[in-house]
Amino acid sequence: MRKFWLFFVLAVVSTAVSGFVFAGQENALLSGGAVSKWKGDACVEATPVMRREHMDFLLKQRDETMRQGIRNGPYSLKGCIECHAQEDEQGQEIPVNASGQFCQECHQYVAVSIDCFQCHVATSEPRK
Repeated sequence: MRKFWLFFVLAVVSTAVSGFVFAGQENALLSGGAVSKWKGDACVEATPVMRREHMDFLLKQRDETMRQGIRNGPYSLKGCIECHAQEDEQGQEIPVNASGQFCQECHQYVAVSIDCFQCHVATSEPRK
């Protein structure tokens, strides 16, 4: 019985500590880094909702575009890129999947690979 309580206490303490460490890392990443930059006044959804569900929104928009021809919904990949693509010193847009930029920075942080830009343009400017 004593072993049970020891393991229980260790599990609770390690869960609490890891939660504090993760929260600190998340705040460090999102406070002032590439992930917090955007051009508009606000995102189409609240930040916690976008963090959890942006991929669901993109997949739903993809289905509507492919099956119904709806290309300009609030969750379009183009809309995200237009808002989150930053500019360099010469005024040229930096692709959102470039090192240190919005999509790349966040997806690298959560260890998820991005394959959207194998087909899609990573800036709002058309390819030349």
